[in-house]
Amino acid sequence: MKENKAREEICRIGKSLFDRAYVHATAGNISVRLDASEGGGYLITPTDACLGFLDPARLARLDADAKQLSGDTASKTIALHAGIYAAASEFDPGTRCVIHTHSTHCVALSLHAIGAELLPPITPYFVMKVGHVPLIDYHRPGDAAAAVRVGEAITRYGRQGTPIRAVMLARLGPNVWHDSPAAAMAVLEELEETARLMCLGSAHPESLSDPQIDELRQTFGARW
Repeated sequence: MKENKAREEICRIGKSLFDRAYVHATAGNISVRLDASEGGGYLITPTDACLGFLDPARLARLDADAKQLSGDTASKTIALHAGIYAAASEFDPGTRCVIHTHSTHCVALSLHAIGAELLPPITPYFVMKVGHVPLIDYHRPGDAAAAVRVGEAITRYGRQGTPIRAVMLARLGPNVWHDSPAAAMAVLEELEETARLMCLGSAHPESLSDPQIDELRQTFGARW
């Protein structure tokens, strides 16, 4: 993706998420890892920016070491984003976008979650489009330790044969990633919708059975 197109996509996705209340105020951030042909490095939304009112020209431009080159001051989460790209690329080399939000239902579930993952496999599209979502213990926003824990989770799941596309930071929100901003947004949408269903349903909804999940693996290549 060309840098100019990436800038436009970040702003388009940001406005879409804001308009639909996936993000609020100045919460959330979006980054894109640029190809070597575009100079490498990253674009990321500025710190304390509202995703509904982004200016393509003011997005933070950083080099491959996450050092700022131009634009407004980068979000403090760039270290986490860079860590996600580094870890996820071992299993999904095409990873090009990370989105972080404070999506309401995901955060609500994390306040009461029991276990190592945010959600059980309760719908086929959650299994197919999202997959496992490890729950990362609470760290203050911007804490470098969170990036370490996230990287460890990505590596652990990938090496056991179930690569992930999302993690949940307890009390903060999900981080999702994919090969484009639009694809990453689709993962986020499915994750938040599944969390909403979980909040609206019974306290202990029945999960899909092992044979049902295996059918999704065989038919659709689900990574569960």
